[in-house]
Amino acid sequence: MRKKVHNGLIYFLESIILLILIIIIWCIASETGYINEILLPSPRMIGQTFIKKLIDKSLLIEIGISIGRVLKGYMCAVIAGICLGVIIGLSEHVHHMTKIIIQILKPIPPIAWIPLVILWMGIGETSKVFLIFLGGFFVILLNVIDGIRYIDPKIVEVSSAVETPKMKYIFQLVIPAAMPNIFTGLRVALGTSWSCVVAAELVAASSGVGYMISNARNFGQMDVVIIGMISIGVVGKLMDEILRLLEKKILAWNF
Repeated sequence: MRKKVHNGLIYFLESIILLILIIIIWCIASETGYINEILLPSPRMIGQTFIKKLIDKSLLIEIGISIGRVLKGYMCAVIAGICLGVIIGLSEHVHHMTKIIIQILKPIPPIAWIPLVILWMGIGETSKVFLIFLGGFFVILLNVIDGIRYIDPKIVEVSSAVETPKMKYIFQLVIPAAMPNIFTGLRVALGTSWSCVVAAELVAASSGVGYMISNARNFGQMDVVIIGMISIGVVGKLMDEILRLLEKKILAWNF
């Protein structure tokens, strides 16, 4: 037990030591005047602004709005990506029909869709959720397709030999076998969905962390910009950890 606690403590210290060193150097450089606080605010200034925004709850409100948008877009991407991925992965003909289209659309960044999205959907909430959806959809889709197409051939052979019903074959054999790939896609897509929230909230938004960052940039409030960036990173990390724990629970046999 003591050894386990000791190893856990060592692991924790190793994971934060570089961050602590960066903050210390940053503080020293700011206090001695080597860094212009207008261009890069000191940790002290950022901390003061952070506490102020926590007290007036403005930061929590913006984070909550962004989380809601990310979850909406992400869940739509999960549903669409898994459903289409299963269909494409199971059918060689559908795979060939969709391969070129997917390869062309996948590299297009969500921000490049903004002009069309505004034209099609206006500047309301739907357009923002759609951009976040695009950020996660293709990642999930491709991981599901690969997970299904590269499952152990023995599973397919045994299924054919015992004449397993189609639905039972899909839900009890194919999808469980592809789950490691699917969860990889889900975790990566969650990160890309968060990275898209800033672009999504640039579409005539008046709320959210992305809007807060954009608005602060216009007024030269670099401390607020950094707080917004850190907030996106921290919340994204927490959500990834939740998904990782869920993966460990569902795929205990794979760890």
